[in-house]
Amino acid sequence: MEEQMNSLDKTILVFGATGQQGGSVARALQSKGWRVKALVRDVNTARAESLEAQGIEPVRGDLADVQSLQAAMAGSYGVFSVQPSSGQGAAYGVTDEAEVRYGKVVADIAVSSGVQHFVYSSANAAGPTKTGVGHFDTKSEIESYIRGLQIVSTIIRPSAFMEILTLPGMGLDKGVFTFFMRPEQAMQFIAVEDIGKIVAGIFAEPAKFAAQTLEIAGDSVTGTELAKKFSRTAEHPITYCRLADSLLEQNAFLASLAGLVQHGRLAGNADVTLLRREFPGLLTMDEWLEGTGRSALFAAIQADGGEVSLR
Repeated sequence: MEEQMNSLDKTILVFGATGQQGGSVARALQSKGWRVKALVRDVNTARAESLEAQGIEPVRGDLADVQSLQAAMAGSYGVFSVQPSSGQGAAYGVTDEAEVRYGKVVADIAVSSGVQHFVYSSANAAGPTKTGVGHFDTKSEIESYIRGLQIVSTIIRPSAFMEILTLPGMGLDKGVFTFFMRPEQAMQFIAVEDIGKIVAGIFAEPAKFAAQTLEIAGDSVTGTELAKKFSRTAEHPITYCRLADSLLEQNAFLASLAGLVQHGRLAGNADVTLLRREFPGLLTMDEWLEGTGRSALFAAIQADGGEVSLR
């Protein structure tokens, strides 16, 4: 492809490169020959130095400092935009209002900087109607704002990360896995590393993906199927059950998420078959469990139990 052949002459600025999504995107782009800059608050940290060792250039920038963002974005062909989510909780200090402000500011600077392709990472529950969950509705607002700008843009809506399945407090240390869907309800998931594969593919063909909103996932599995897959990998029985009604009655946040899964909006509606044709190599749940998911699963099994942690 012409765009891929010319990628060595083009730079993409990646936000969140020290985190899961941004890190996956930065590595995937670098492996495809793009010049990659990673926005970091401090270029002298171990994480920034690790990026540099991978051939990714860390550049200083702060979402609250417009001038630093302008300097970091100068000369960039493309931008991958992902912001700290208000859904991470108060401990991270990101409110719904702050997430929306950051998302809009980054997009505005991309326009004024002459960026030619802007890719924004949203969430699969985003859409034209509100969910009632702040950190999904913030992304819907940012999406709408980006569509109104004079810039070539693509929006991705990742499904739930496979990595979220091994967070503390899901019961794996007790031989049980608890999550949002009912045992026979299917829910879609994506391995974080596959977000990078997809974004690299999008940047390689800007004309094809311009003005597109893509819901992305790598696999669809039921709770019962997950338990079987976990049991096979762990080589001991793991059962599945939906989060207890008593817990949902006590926790409005978890109850909201459970409701969105039950009614399908958070369960996912990506066309996985089409995605596999467009972006070869997306991991199934089994493949993820054979790779990086295996160590994560065993770490969760060996961990001490605790409250459900999804933020």
